[in-house]
Amino acid sequence: MIRRLLIGLAAAALSTPAFADEPGPGGTKPPVARTGEEVYRTFCQACHMADARGAVGAAAFPALAANPRMGTTAYAAYVIANGKGGMPWFRDTLSKEQARELIAYIRTHFGNDFREPVTPDDVAAFGQPPPRR
Repeated sequence: MIRRLLIGLAAAALSTPAFADEPGPGGTKPPVARTGEEVYRTFCQACHMADARGAVGAAAFPALAANPRMGTTAYAAYVIANGKGGMPWFRDTLSKEQARELIAYIRTHFGNDFREPVTPDDVAAFGQPPPRR
């Protein structure tokens, strides 16, 4: 009897309630994309497709796969930061680290083999509000 009581007390003392960050199933805060692949899947894949070959339909989305323009780090950073054509800018959406990871990922995947590192200057525009027009 005393043994059961001691085991019960020990179990109660060792157990603590689990607290969630916020109420509700899964919370309301979306997960933060950290790796280049996660950033690509979150922000780019819907238009440029999972294989980065682009698409044509209601609009034309250029291929990022085997794209010689990705050979210039500054070009990739500029387009992602400022947008081009119908593509929106991401300078105020992505942090500098997310931008660095994304650019490096695109430049080393999908048939691209550009190993030049992404510098702090390349991603200086990110994490900033868009310019007023």
